Amino acid sequence: MTTASLLRTVVALGAVGLLALTGCSGGAAPVGGAAPSAPLSLLDRAPVASEAEIAASPTAAAIRERGQLLIGGELDLPLMSQRNPITGETVGFDATLGKLLAKYLIGEPNLKVVRSISETREAVLQTGTVDAVISTYTITPERARKISFAGPYLVSGQAIATLSTENRISSPADLAGKKVVAVSGTTSVDAIKRSAPGVQLSTFGAATECIQALEAGSAVAYVHDMTLLAGTAQLNDKIQIVSEPFTDESYGIGIRHGDESFKEFVNDWLVKIQQSGLWGENWTETLGQVVPGDPPKPPPIGSVPGS
Repeated sequence: MTTASLLRTVVALGAVGLLALTGCSGGAAPVGGAAPSAPLSLLDRAPVASEAEIAASPTAAAIRERGQLLIGGELDLPLMSQRNPITGETVGFDATLGKLLAKYLIGEPNLKVVRSISETREAVLQTGTVDAVISTYTITPERARKISFAGPYLVSGQAIATLSTENRISSPADLAGKKVVAVSGTTSVDAIKRSAPGVQLSTFGAATECIQALEAGSAVAYVHDMTLLAGTAQLNDKIQIVSEPFTDESYGIGIRHGDESFKEFVNDWLVKIQQSGLWGENWTETLGQVVPGDPPKPPPIGSVPGS
């Protein structure tokens, strides 16, 4: 599934709410015998690193000793990382990756998500506030001079969203001279400036603030990674995606700069969950709730500059 295919699917589906699928039996209850056991969940079947694998990375050993993985992430990104206000659980593709990594490191998905917006991701890694950042973190050579990246683990691209009543914008060229919003500290900012010279760009610290500005009429367009816009459009019928993705964005897992043993540890784990099918199951249970068909092929580890 390409990013363009995902975009077309989101536009076609519009704002369809996520369905909580539950099993239902219309037949009689079985008589006698033990009830069939429930299938093991994705996390139940997730691998756990061996003692030798843990010992090869001082960072991994410290995390196992602590008994908790500290992840930098966001809490308001539908389909990627969003906290359920009732249960307090963070769900989505990135959120599940964090749980899978915690299970691999500790033996159980014990983690704490430290909210890290785009402008603070490098800082929380450099200060040791978190062990890793999993948060639609596009790999770039500039960022790789400050922190290290494992992966990539997913490929997305920048796209344009507008209010559903807007019909004059369909490409980056249409943004020239217009008021546009983006999340500060993201690759969206440079992508807009390159693709739409003369744009009147305003930035905000969070995606929710960009949506609020768009709905308030302070801007006519919002540019962000397509996977994030997909979640927004899927939950908000006031928002539509109007362009094909016009960049390639490879997401990586941020770790402290120069920690090569931990980078190798995380990359080995990514290969394991890809080969076992857990990566694809994660896609199906999250982004796949919007995108029909089989999961896309994961990008090769180390395949982009900075990874």
